[in-house]
Amino acid sequence: MFITFEGPEGSGKSTQIQRLGAHLSEERGLECVVTKEPGGTPIADRIRAIVLDSASADLDPWAEVLLYSASRRQHTVEKIRPALARDVHVLCDRYIDATIAYQGYGRLIDLGRLEQLNAWATGGLVPDLTLLYDIDEATGLERAHRRNATMDVDEGRLEAEDLRFHRRVREGYLAMATAEPKRFVVIDGHGTVDEVFARTVDAVRHLIP
Repeated sequence: MFITFEGPEGSGKSTQIQRLGAHLSEERGLECVVTKEPGGTPIADRIRAIVLDSASADLDPWAEVLLYSASRRQHTVEKIRPALARDVHVLCDRYIDATIAYQGYGRLIDLGRLEQLNAWATGGLVPDLTLLYDIDEATGLERAHRRNATMDVDEGRLEAEDLRFHRRVREGYLAMATAEPKRFVVIDGHGTVDEVFARTVDAVRHLIP
């Protein structure tokens, strides 16, 4: 299975992907790869350092899109597809839907062009399931700022965008979930980590019994 984890800033998806990966491997005995975007490979990680660094505040929106796509291409061909070819479960923290939400709905770039770029970068690889962690943008940003204050590296460029940008991102994610109900499962990101994890396990139960 190829399962992606999506959501606005501070939605808790990064915590949940680590917990689910440990649950599947340690308690279920299933081989799985837990990875993330942007990044996931040495080359893609170097691109991540550029696009998420606050020092890149003047990055042109289309240059941003192309950098994300370059990272995704490298990640897909080097890590995701080889793992799936070995019949290994892949759990990915952000993927194609992040580009549509952040650069399409957030930055107001043409959705059709972004979808074409996603298809080219991934060779048309679409997740079997996408877990969307939904949280109101104000609460999510507050969480994200607290998280960033404890990090050793600066990855806070997107969190510096105003509340309207993050509201558009959230609305974009929900619009995609409505358009593709067979692929998306919307999970309430409010509550304790354990409460959200219980919802996560319930969401994947039909794919990974």
